[in-house]
Amino acid sequence: MAISPQGAAGLHSIPALLERNANLYGDRPAYREKDYGIWQSWTWSEAAGEIEALALGLLTLGVAPGDHIAIIGRNRPYLYWSFVAAQMVGAVPVPLYSDAVAEEMQYVLSHCGARFVIAADQEQCDKVIEVQEHLSHFEQMIYVDPRGLRKYDHTHLHEFSQVQAQGRTAQFELIDELTRRREALGYDDVCVMLYTSGTTGKPKGVVLSNRNIIETAKASSEFDDLRTTDSVLAYLPMAWVGDFIFSIGQAYWTGFCVNCPEATGTMYENLHEIGPTYFFAPPRYFEERITALLIRMEDAGTFKRWLFKTFMEIARRTGPKLLDGEAVSLGDRLLYALGEPLVYGPVRNRSGMSRVRVAYTAGEAIGPEIFDFWRSLGINLKQLYGQTEASVFITQQPDGEVRADTVGVPSPGVEIKIADSGEVYYRSPGTFVEYYNNPESTADTKDADGWVATGDAGFIEEDSGHLRIIDRAKDVGKMADGSLFAPKYVENKLKFYPNILEAVVFGADQPRCTAFINIDLTAVGNWAERNNIAYASYQELAGHPLVLEMIQSHVEETNASVAQDEMLSGCQIHRFLVLHKELDADDGELTRTRKVRRKLIGEKFVDLVTALFDGSQSVYTETEVTYEDGRKGKITATLSIRDAAVVPVGQRMAAE
Repeated sequence: MAISPQGAAGLHSIPALLERNANLYGDRPAYREKDYGIWQSWTWSEAAGEIEALALGLLTLGVAPGDHIAIIGRNRPYLYWSFVAAQMVGAVPVPLYSDAVAEEMQYVLSHCGARFVIAADQEQCDKVIEVQEHLSHFEQMIYVDPRGLRKYDHTHLHEFSQVQAQGRTAQFELIDELTRRREALGYDDVCVMLYTSGTTGKPKGVVLSNRNIIETAKASSEFDDLRTTDSVLAYLPMAWVGDFIFSIGQAYWTGFCVNCPEATGTMYENLHEIGPTYFFAPPRYFEERITALLIRMEDAGTFKRWLFKTFMEIARRTGPKLLDGEAVSLGDRLLYALGEPLVYGPVRNRSGMSRVRVAYTAGEAIGPEIFDFWRSLGINLKQLYGQTEASVFITQQPDGEVRADTVGVPSPGVEIKIADSGEVYYRSPGTFVEYYNNPESTADTKDADGWVATGDAGFIEEDSGHLRIIDRAKDVGKMADGSLFAPKYVENKLKFYPNILEAVVFGADQPRCTAFINIDLTAVGNWAERNNIAYASYQELAGHPLVLEMIQSHVEETNASVAQDEMLSGCQIHRFLVLHKELDADDGELTRTRKVRRKLIGEKFVDLVTALFDGSQSVYTETEVTYEDGRKGKITATLSIRDAAVVPVGQRMAAE
């Protein structure tokens, strides 16, 4: 059912949802955070009090309606409160990626004209201070953690708790003004501005309204029967739209609890402690967990390895069917039940997913093998397809219709169409308002009827109505012989192997496909240790002949799998090299959400791409890198290029 123009039952803003939750669920937990080894908890009533105090404090600092307030830091209740407090005073919250370097922050802060910044700690404050002379609008900064900041000039620097204290002191004087601003918030007023990852250029500020967020949160929550009793772990970047819709949109609509880890490095431990019932992770997370699990299995005894392998074979043919309510033989049911206490339960528990009712993955396509692995364990993992411009949800997979090769059916209220070019278009209540100060890009992306170009190529299955995404529209092309080229399809198959962290496939307009490969240092390092292979650096390990042989076997197994797909069999990899460095966001090769910047990589390593296609057996290269402290350096290497066996199309067809 569509929400009325004024919002569902008058709930026309996130602050309005907060007020409702404080009244209806006042004693229920709203936020938890592990701090100094102890889980702290705030009820909805307590959270409402903290947020109001901060909002009043913002008024004392002179925040005006329409101001942009940048929010920088890892997931903490204080920063989530900052979003809502900013909205409450009529300002626009603009989260930034906490791992962004100062220059990246400078672009966003300057582009949105942020007058105020709320930062988590000294590290984030230092980044802003480093570039503040280039920020013409910047005036005041608030910090949460005071450690290391005592001797800083506090003329324009304020401690979070002190701003709240000032707000409480000025409550009698300012409460009427705060109430006026809060009640003036309209359904079509701006809720948040989120910057795109900038895969193909400078990040764009995506303006999302209260209508966008609330209608999307309502529809998606009802789709999966999310409840007040549900619990999530908020660990994804706060600047990413997924975290905003899960940790604020859906959390405030349903009233469930948002749990924040103690630190980035304790995320897995805290996930295990919380045991969320609703969970989201990008494909890379599930890939990393499989890698860690398989490494542990390699170090286990013979009996444990046999037990794991035997019951995982049973799980692969039985688990997904049980999840989807399909018919399973009595024998397989009994074997699966036996595997539950021996293998499946312990693996789910170790992964922190013992209590998960609904789990989603999105952001990039997930390899079918990885997807099926987790579902075989009895985890209700599903795929969704979304974008920042859609307030996340474009398609979702209904229970009982979960498949690895589709991203589901249109989410409630969403319309989808496929252009003649194969590009996917959508429109929905969640469709963004505009790109901030960028009418040209807005017009290029969203037409007058509200249809948005996704930039992805795909098609809708006639029998099921499910959407299948092939690849990014700009990446899908043709080989020299006219066969289809879809690099992401092959890259995802390669990344199923724990030893392969990242892959970049090239082949558009070429007679054959080639690839760059990053090894996973943890997995390959563990393998090297077991095989008594000494190495002193990533570069040395990546170039070891035995490592190259192992990666070649993975490439050739992938080729055999790709050959089974008649449409994409031309995408088999003929030649590859293992890169001498990990692709890194600090070097511009990945976005902050760890998406590959394919064009930039091709241009940066043009000498390597050329060598892959010209028949060279090795190539010397020099590469500029960025160290953790921000210094620049240069590394050199001579990389071996290897030929991989492919399955001829004729041979594949004969085998079939």
